Amino acid sequence: MGPEYFWMHGMWFFPMVIPVVMLIVMLVMLYLLFAKGSFKTPFQPHGKNAEGGPDSENPLDILNRRYARGDISREEYERIKRDILS
Repeated sequence: MGPEYFWMHGMWFFPMVIPVVMLIVMLVMLYLLFAKGSFKTPFQPHGKNAEGGPDSENPLDILNRRYARGDISREEYERIKRDILS
């Protein structure tokens, strides 16, 4: 049996099928990654919406972040916090 025997009986078909099967597997994987409800890339941090902001951000969180950055003084922080909580 020489190399010509390999190409007989339909064995030529398998080298052509392998790339097609790999393409189908890749398409299924892409579908499973990106088609779960909404489009989110694997590189997008969890807890972020499509615009890049947190999913649910309340006024107190914003106030705490501003105070932590030093945007507002302690007196302003306390006054705004009282306004928010009342």
